[in-house]
Amino acid sequence: MAIPNKEKIYVQDVTMRDGMHALRHQMSLDDVATIAGALDRAGVDALEVTHGDGLSGSSFNYGFGSHSDLDWIGAAAEAVKTARITVLLVPGIGLADDLKDAYGAGARSVRIATHCTEADVSRQHIRVARDLGYDTACFLMMAHMTSPEALVAQALLMESYGAECVYVVDSAGAMLPADVTARVTALRENLKPETEVGIHTHENLHHGVANAVAGIRSGAVRVDGSLAGLGAGAGNAPIEAMIAVFDRLGIETGCDFAQLSATADDIVRPLMDRPVRVDRESLMLGYAGVYSSFLRHAEKAASDYDIPTSDILVELGKRKMIGGQEDMIVDVALDLVTARKAAS
Repeated sequence: MAIPNKEKIYVQDVTMRDGMHALRHQMSLDDVATIAGALDRAGVDALEVTHGDGLSGSSFNYGFGSHSDLDWIGAAAEAVKTARITVLLVPGIGLADDLKDAYGAGARSVRIATHCTEADVSRQHIRVARDLGYDTACFLMMAHMTSPEALVAQALLMESYGAECVYVVDSAGAMLPADVTARVTALRENLKPETEVGIHTHENLHHGVANAVAGIRSGAVRVDGSLAGLGAGAGNAPIEAMIAVFDRLGIETGCDFAQLSATADDIVRPLMDRPVRVDRESLMLGYAGVYSSFLRHAEKAASDYDIPTSDILVELGKRKMIGGQEDMIVDVALDLVTARKAAS
């Protein structure tokens, strides 16, 4: 399918939201301001800024942040001139009142995220967001876990509630380009022409950039990436590499590849306490279809109970665990320890 007839695609950075997972939600306000300013100067359209699990995600279950969402949002908003500050909200974690507070702190765009079969829980939050004046997009997470036809039904619900854009979200980094093409094409063919389609990818099978390209070629006009790929699991599509590929393909983004590349190397890579890369554990996320943000939680459980991280991830995949079930990771580790003892 041809590249969509749009003057330029909309580039969304997630370094300061999905990237929070990789840093255990410990990004400083100074780092947020520095990164936001650099992305703004590089021409990125929007910057997502919250705890990795979205508004009000700071908790015992998901991990406590070094600062509040409002402090992070405020730091980013003060550092930009043109980029939109975006927030993530997962119904059941974030509340309608959080949207009001975030708007007051400077956010102007929101992505409301649900599991790929649970779009019905987004209705209230979409309507509140639209009433507040947010650019309102929605995420269908773990999109590999349902068929393109079923995904369309969920996207149509979000559209009926008022979503202006619906994203195909490969939260596990489990999809290949043909999988992305099938889902984005299905949404584009069934949603209203004015409802945009977006694509959000992860690198767990090393296809983050390829899947982003597949999404754009299939009709998506919004695309996510992060500096140096900073994100859950093996990270997101590295925005600097993604923009370089789009430049080579003649896909207009309005972004400065050289500045993004310099920011990735000079500012973001030094923040990493664990390399964000495809390795044995992060590769297993994509192979087993496991939610990318489970990686750091599984690594901790593996250390606590002396069991391989990869074993925990495989079992999570078998049980089809989804985002929001982080508290079950310890239970899975204990089950594996019990089974190992029984077999010895």
